[in-house]
Amino acid sequence: MSKKTRADLTNIIIYVVLPCNIFNAFHKGTTPEMIKQCLVVILAAFGMQLLYIVINKVAYFRVAPERRIVLQYATIVNNAAFLGLPIIGVVYGSTGVLYASVALIPMRIFTWTAGLSLFTRLEKKQSIKVLVTHPCIWAVFLGFAYIFAPFELPGFLTEAISLVSASATMLPMFIIGSILCEIKLKDLLDKDCFYYSLFRLVIIPAIMFGVLTLLDVDPLAKGVVVLAAAMPSSITSAMLTEKYGKDSRFAARVIIVSTVLSIITLPLVTEALARFGGA
Repeated sequence: MSKKTRADLTNIIIYVVLPCNIFNAFHKGTTPEMIKQCLVVILAAFGMQLLYIVINKVAYFRVAPERRIVLQYATIVNNAAFLGLPIIGVVYGSTGVLYASVALIPMRIFTWTAGLSLFTRLEKKQSIKVLVTHPCIWAVFLGFAYIFAPFELPGFLTEAISLVSASATMLPMFIIGSILCEIKLKDLLDKDCFYYSLFRLVIIPAIMFGVLTLLDVDPLAKGVVVLAAAMPSSITSAMLTEKYGKDSRFAARVIIVSTVLSIITLPLVTEALARFGGA
C-alpha cells in the first residue's frame, strides 16, 4: 500500500466511516428517562477526560514533541469503542453495554475537539472553524438530535449507516498493517510505549476506581467506567498522525504495545473490580 493510497483511505475513514460509526452509537430507543439514569456515567466520563488533560500536562514533558503529541492524543482517546464494548458486554451484560455507550459520548466529543486540536496548529478562529465543521463533530450533534426526533430514519438508510459503521474496525487495520510493514520488530521495544502503557492501562483505571469509590458510585456504573478507562490506545491515533504528517510509525508502535500488554492487564483489572466492588 503506497503512502498516497494510505492517505486516501484515511480520508475515507475519517470523513465517511467514523461519522457513521458515531451516529450509529446514538440509539433511538434511548429515552430521556434512560439518559437520566445514565447521568452518573456521563459525569464520570467527563471527569475522566479532565483527568486525561491533567495527565497530558505533567506526564509527557520529557518526551520529544513529535512523540508527545501522539501520547497525549492516545491518552485522551483509547480503544473503549471497538475493543471496550465487546469486553464490557461479556463482563456486565446488556446494561453494561448501555452504560458504556453513554460513557463513550464525552470521549467522542473530546476526540474531535481537544484531540484533533493537537494536530491542527491553526489560529484560534481557524481552529474553531475546523473543529465545528468536522463531520465527526456533526455526527455527535446529529446523534443527540436524533434521540429526541419525532421520526424514524428509513430502514434502508439505517441499515446503510450500520453497515458502513461496521467497517470502522476493519479498515483502520489496513492502515496500521501497512505502517507496521515499515517497522522492525526490535522497534516495538520502545521505552516511551511502555511508559505510556503504564499510565493508560494501570494508573488511569486505578485513579478512576479510587475516585468513584470515594464518591460511592453504583458498583455497576463504576465497573463500566473503570474498565472503559483501562483500554489500550485507539487506532485513530495512527490514522490522524498519518493524515497530519506526524510520527505514524511511533503511533502504530504505541497501539501494538499497549494492546498486547492489555491482554495481561484487562483480566487483572476485571478481577480487581470483582473483588473490591465493581459489580
